[in-house]
Amino acid sequence: MLTQPDDLKNLSLGATKNKPSRKLETFPNHNAGRPYVVELRTEEFTCLCPATGQPDFATITIRYIPAEKIVESKSLKLYLWSFRNEGTFHEHVTNTILDDLVAALSPVWCEVVGEFGVRGGISIKVTASHGTKTL
Repeated sequence: MLTQPDDLKNLSLGATKNKPSRKLETFPNHNAGRPYVVELRTEEFTCLCPATGQPDFATITIRYIPAEKIVESKSLKLYLWSFRNEGTFHEHVTNTILDDLVAALSPVWCEVVGEFGVRGGISIKVTASHGTKTL
């Protein structure tokens, strides 16, 4: 089934002023009976080192098998933007993103991978997952 007018009724797509937000919006999954993977990726993620306040840059990849809901991509962009001025360790922010996605979506399976740029000669890659991948 294609997108229906009712699928848009709870989304704030046109109303948002493009400000950071921790609200993840969703729309209905019309193919909940068929397992499939949704992958979202950004190379523009930033947060701050909690010790020095210097910026950390990362590629964030999100993969999930939706159940009843799908995350709306603009709300995800604004959500990820909300970490820009947060002082947080890479392991903590990757797991927070996973926890918030699981709370919003109740997916069959979800994985968040944070690939953080080199700092002090060391890069960090954090992979956090929830549920069982059934594909």
